[in-house]
Amino acid sequence: MVKKFPYNPAIMVRPIVLVSAETARDPAEAEALQRLRWGFDVRTPGEAGATSAAFIVEASVRGLVVLSDRGRVVVPTIAEAVEWIARTRAIDVLRAGGLVAVPTETVYGLGADARNVEAVRRIFAVKGRPSGHPLIVHLGEARAMSEWASEVPELAWRLARRFWPGPLTMILRKDARVPSIVTGGQETVGLRVPSHAIGLAMLREFGGGVAAPSANRFGCVSPTTAQHVRDDLGDEVDFVLDGGPCAVGIESTIVDLSSGDFSILRPGGVTREALEEAIGRPVWPCSTGEVRAPGQLESHYAPRAEVVLARREEVEARARELRARGRRVAVLSLAASTEAAARELYAALREIDRQGYEVVVVSAPEEEGLGAALADRLRKAAGRRNSRP
Repeated sequence: MVKKFPYNPAIMVRPIVLVSAETARDPAEAEALQRLRWGFDVRTPGEAGATSAAFIVEASVRGLVVLSDRGRVVVPTIAEAVEWIARTRAIDVLRAGGLVAVPTETVYGLGADARNVEAVRRIFAVKGRPSGHPLIVHLGEARAMSEWASEVPELAWRLARRFWPGPLTMILRKDARVPSIVTGGQETVGLRVPSHAIGLAMLREFGGGVAAPSANRFGCVSPTTAQHVRDDLGDEVDFVLDGGPCAVGIESTIVDLSSGDFSILRPGGVTREALEEAIGRPVWPCSTGEVRAPGQLESHYAPRAEVVLARREEVEARARELRARGRRVAVLSLAASTEAAARELYAALREIDRQGYEVVVVSAPEEEGLGAALADRLRKAAGRRNSRP
């Protein structure tokens, strides 16, 4: 297990959040407080340790007042108080060199301060990720591209205006100050501004870049809920910022603008058709080339169960054939809507693993719109396992 917080052990202490007994008992407010119970000690006045609370939530005529060493903030609801407390904690952990699971609209990311080399090194250790695989740097706003890229072409600014915040990662020539561990030793860097409200607010308050691959073991199924992160990484992630289920559910589209041309390195939440409309010409996926990007391995996004792809009309027959061989087989039926199928895919694969199936048979969708990204993830989930480093 990777040691937690090797650079600032004091922050390992779980902060105490003090709330009134009435708030703790109210069913609706207690449900909101549940989101704090993994990373905090929630207590009421009179309980042990209450006097050393890091956060105090009090009622006032204007709403709820949250008191902390950062001052005083007034919010209208307990849900917003919880979000502010959790966001504040996430920023403190990042600044201390810790790892934070960050919610985005695509999947949860395992984030570290991208300028902190030792913190970024922990990402690779916790995930078991090969050091040559670059990370995406998540930013709070598009104008921060200039701090991470040595040059930002006009096309990058145009795409940022069209698709950011959102599930698009742009590969640009890196600024000399970007640590090489972030880029996998390349002269390029991947940049993205995510659209998840809680994750984006945290990034803007943090003020720097957060390097973040998916918050799971390398090569396995990406997490789309906070619980998925806890199931995979447990105490090896220092704080999980719970933002609920991810709205898109599959990773960002990655485009390469580093060579003066334009190509898609990984299909994702922004479709090829939308990119073509934005730039005014056809574009095609390019899975090989000089620039390495996340998600390009033959086997990736894979559950423990073997994934078998079949034509839609052959799925049931293939499942019967495998069952006749004594295999425990699940059939995965994707939602008719590709947007719904993308949201549900990774959770469904995790549930198949949880139920102990050995094989899952599934038909990939047509490679149009978001279907192209779904088909890519299923092909890689079905890829040869020995193709992983």
